[in-house]
Amino acid sequence: MILVLRALGVGDLVTAVPALRALRTAYPGRELALAAPAWLAPLVDLVGGVDRLVDTTGLDRPLRVGSAPAVAVNLHGRGPQSHRLLAASRPGRLLAFANPEAGCAHGPRWAADEHEVDRWCRLLSWYDIPADRTDLGLRRPGSTGLPTGATVLHPGSKIPAKRWPAERFAALARALTDRGHRVLLTGSADERALAARVADAAGLASDSVLAGRTDLGALAALVAHARLVVSGDTGVAHLATGYGTASVVLFGPVPPAHWGPPPDRPRHRVLWAGDGDWPRWDGVGSHPTMTALRLDEVLAAVSEVERVVRVSGAVAA
Repeated sequence: MILVLRALGVGDLVTAVPALRALRTAYPGRELALAAPAWLAPLVDLVGGVDRLVDTTGLDRPLRVGSAPAVAVNLHGRGPQSHRLLAASRPGRLLAFANPEAGCAHGPRWAADEHEVDRWCRLLSWYDIPADRTDLGLRRPGSTGLPTGATVLHPGSKIPAKRWPAERFAALARALTDRGHRVLLTGSADERALAARVADAAGLASDSVLAGRTDLGALAALVAHARLVVSGDTGVAHLATGYGTASVVLFGPVPPAHWGPPPDRPRHRVLWAGDGDWPRWDGVGSHPTMTALRLDEVLAAVSEVERVVRVSGAVAA
């Protein structure tokens, strides 16, 4: 068995897709078990290549994997806690970043200033397992009964600092509706009130609010067949990258060089105001790098990606 630890969220799983596929290719005859939260199961199925999902939330409980894995791979972090959790499963071999504190002297050095996709590809490359950083595509789900060709706005984030102000999302929804877009608002159950507030301010009907009404598989299908996605730096943005759905991603305070869509993909635009000299921030609400992003900038970025889609469609035709 090959045991891979990635006990995180949607964006974390999607950015690890090239590494997971590299491991599948490197060990074709072995069971590939992924230690990740069980609620990610619909998305794991869309990644492909994973034989078993080991329900793992956080790093404070032993991994329930049965027999000792032949190889354990830490795609979770740099340790020491994640290293020790995998080591406790008694693998024949541990592939991980060097961390002497965890008793792991081998492996490449961790680099803080690195894109998340490149980080895990580099780790595997150090162990002579080649990984293609561009291999981010996800399998398209079948019909779910949700609308196709809609524009998905995702105003929420687990981290409030990464949220663009709700009133600007409402203004964006109004402007896009005026342009002929069918706007739908997504989010978790905890973000349903936020999405409803945006919809109300934008003059959208209540059935435009899908926050808390879709499971992960349905959300992936919605994004896969969407016209456009506009969101902050969150899991929905990574789904748009995986499906090649036109997107505008609003970044702050984390730079897009670490988590943004690949720069060689013209259907995606990133907006970030992180080059400024920002005043002291008290940590409440949206970070200044988010509030600095203007509505007209977002609308201009939407126009750019839609122009690219029209041109690429004409070329393909």
